[in-house]
Amino acid sequence: MLLLAVPCALSAQNESDERALVEIHDGVTISRDSLFLMNLRFRMQNRIGFTTVSGEDLSVKAVEARVRRLRLRMDGFVLNDRIRYYLQLNFSRQDLDLVEDVVAQPIRDAMVYYHFSKHTYIGFGQSKLPGNRQRVVSSGNLQFPDRSIANSTFTLDRDFGVFGYHTIPLGGQQVQLKGAVSSGDGRGALPQNEGMAYTGRIEWLPLGSFANKGDYSEGDLEFEPKPKLSIAGGYSYNDRAVRNGGQLGGELFTPTDMTTFMADLLYKQRGWAFSAEYFDRQSEKPITYDADSAVSFITTGQGLNVQLSKCLRSKYEFAGRYTLVDPAGDVAALRSRTEEALLGATKYLNGHRIKLQWYAGYRWTKGMMDFDHAGNNWTTMFQVEFGI
Repeated sequence: MLLLAVPCALSAQNESDERALVEIHDGVTISRDSLFLMNLRFRMQNRIGFTTVSGEDLSVKAVEARVRRLRLRMDGFVLNDRIRYYLQLNFSRQDLDLVEDVVAQPIRDAMVYYHFSKHTYIGFGQSKLPGNRQRVVSSGNLQFPDRSIANSTFTLDRDFGVFGYHTIPLGGQQVQLKGAVSSGDGRGALPQNEGMAYTGRIEWLPLGSFANKGDYSEGDLEFEPKPKLSIAGGYSYNDRAVRNGGQLGGELFTPTDMTTFMADLLYKQRGWAFSAEYFDRQSEKPITYDADSAVSFITTGQGLNVQLSKCLRSKYEFAGRYTLVDPAGDVAALRSRTEEALLGATKYLNGHRIKLQWYAGYRWTKGMMDFDHAGNNWTTMFQVEFGI
């Protein structure tokens, strides 16, 4: 469609006819008066990195060299700007959410929204649940190549359902309410059972809104002249979950309820950014078995992620991260306590759209940082992000 539309549109930019207009500003925009608008974007993440055999043996155990993400995004409106849509497709292997390398899921987002007003709108389709902040921040707006190991363990991710959003202005403050009723089974799920997931999140911005929606972008690239703060909490109940991560992970042998509590905060000022997230996941029966006594389990327990960064006027940024995953109860015998410390550097060439990223760090288990402790290792990664 784009290939057909572009030649016609370029020749029609100064004419009063029914052909679409094309603009290249924030992505490629195709529009026809107030009848429709489509904004087209792409982005890719190319990376190479490795982990060591152990903390003292620095020989390479595994190399990661691949296209981590390759995505195509389309958004806009049809008929009028109250009726909006958002589509996102993915094409790289890890993005496909493969189940036993058979079933691929190329659809990440497929949403239709209706805006009642500037502050209230609803959505129907498949999208990210209103979970922890690092998950709802786009992977293209991160200051490290990957989200934290706490996020990958306890996050909610995408689901199909009905979503609602409402913003309450309070003078110089702001409160954002977000909620969803969804299938609970994740992207492209087959009909499983009558269980559903119920998710809610509230965000309080006591010092007013962030510049350029900076509360959903890591690092202070906007150099906020005055302090900005967001404090948020969320809760999700997944009734009869069928995957060990709720919307993510492998299949459980028996459907099991799980609850996830999330709290986070974000502070930015003059190039400094501090963020923290806390998770608590519970389940009465987190461990499931099949007839042969094979095990599939939900990781219950707590998680913590803390990040501190400084962005310079030269658009170099330096950041540190500490992450903890602390399994609880019977699950602690099946999965070890894991901690990770990373130092990273980013060069922003065009904001988060085009950037060079690198990090190095150390991961240790069972609270033992000793280099000779089994399971500990060093890791490093370099990534180029390119998009429009």
